[in-house]
Amino acid sequence: MNLTEKLEIAQALVQLGVDVIEAGFPIASPGDFESVRAIAGAVSGPVVCGLARCNDADIDRAWEALRHAGRPRIHVFLATSAIHREFKLRMGEDEVVARAVAGVTRARKLCDDVEFSPEDAARTEPDFLCRVVEAVIAAGATTVNIPDTVGYATPAQMHRVITTLRSRVPSIDRAVISVHCHDDLGLAVANSLAAVEAGAGQVECTINGIGERAGNCSLEEVVMALRTRSDHYGCETGIVTQRLVPTSRLVANVTGIRVPRNKAIVGRNAFAHEAGIHQDGMLKERSTYEIMRPEDVGLERTDLVLGKHSGRAALADRATALGYQLSSEQLQTVFEQFKLLADRKKEIYDGDIAALCEQQFAALPEEYTYEGYEIACTSGSPPTVTLRVRHDGASKSVVVTAGDGPVDAIFLAIEKLTGITTICRDFRVQAVTVGKDAQGEVTVELEHAGQMQRGRGVSTDSLEAAARAFLAAINRLALGPQPRLHPQRTHS
Repeated sequence: MNLTEKLEIAQALVQLGVDVIEAGFPIASPGDFESVRAIAGAVSGPVVCGLARCNDADIDRAWEALRHAGRPRIHVFLATSAIHREFKLRMGEDEVVARAVAGVTRARKLCDDVEFSPEDAARTEPDFLCRVVEAVIAAGATTVNIPDTVGYATPAQMHRVITTLRSRVPSIDRAVISVHCHDDLGLAVANSLAAVEAGAGQVECTINGIGERAGNCSLEEVVMALRTRSDHYGCETGIVTQRLVPTSRLVANVTGIRVPRNKAIVGRNAFAHEAGIHQDGMLKERSTYEIMRPEDVGLERTDLVLGKHSGRAALADRATALGYQLSSEQLQTVFEQFKLLADRKKEIYDGDIAALCEQQFAALPEEYTYEGYEIACTSGSPPTVTLRVRHDGASKSVVVTAGDGPVDAIFLAIEKLTGITTICRDFRVQAVTVGKDAQGEVTVELEHAGQMQRGRGVSTDSLEAAARAFLAAINRLALGPQPRLHPQRTHS
């Protein structure tokens, strides 16, 4: 993600109502440092948290990035399980406790809000885990996070770990118990809910469940489970659930990690009913087959809303309802593109509007701007493509007769025009909405000189969408490496 994208997601999380944004690992790279510092300065409301290992350099760097945040938090971590102590840290129990206490103590001198994570807590011996937790609370930790680092725990085990801490650590009431679960066995949400049931007060989770390996606990799933089964869990969150789907869409498009159709809560099929028995029940009483209302997570009952005669005000209202806050300049650009699209498509869907809006966010300066193409091809022969782009204020074109099909020919033409040769690591095409005139969305990942960049293009013409996606990635490559923001912590 570029910095604009990171800030856009951070503001979306503010609107969603999250309590804490863990913005990154400041010492990991200059780019991470700048990302955390920018988010700390821009975000108002949630706590902004920076990650640090239990050493002075990490902690000082985290505080340097966070010091201007309205509500800063330093999150320090250190492995505690026997396997990590022996093979990774090569430290004994006493050394681990001393290092953890020293890290929390230093962080607390800088910041009143300090979180500590015993990495691989789910595989740490209960006696030693209790010892570490008691020591870091005495040193000033205000939140103690219990990670299932490798997704190994079961719900019963996670419940037992939290219960053990609450019963055996005398000072446990002085800190919030948090839980951070990975999804290697598909149990991240279940383990997190078990921890809440046992008394955890914070769940660390991610939009769409993105994260290391198989991912992390999915925010939308744990939130809606707590809301839908409040009779069982007896607790609530401050999440504005109507923002779940818009935030999910934003993260999916910015990261290029698509949401599966059958994904709970935010997938396209989450509220779809195809079976005849289900449809019959739904017509008679929605609650027969729906335990949540689609409106409660940000889905609209009617998808088709606008047409070619719709005005700017209607478009602005619909964009806002879909979760996009457009500036007047962005709205004007979207409106102009909307009118062009309305002339090409019979029906305009929410997905079409979302696709237009998403192109306005996180836009980088364009070294090369798409203008158009002409192509001639027959089966069994290399296609001939003429491609036009704008560069340095002038229109440039190239003719290429090569490639295995029209998409390959367009890619080769762009490489020839820009002088940037790449390796295409990923190429995906999907329909934004429905119907034969649906917009096609193309996402590509290109590699050049060891650098990976992603590009996205949308058009009713799938070849144009491919050209736009390829040029978007080329433009990122032309700008050089961009700072990255880790979507999850790699330690827990």
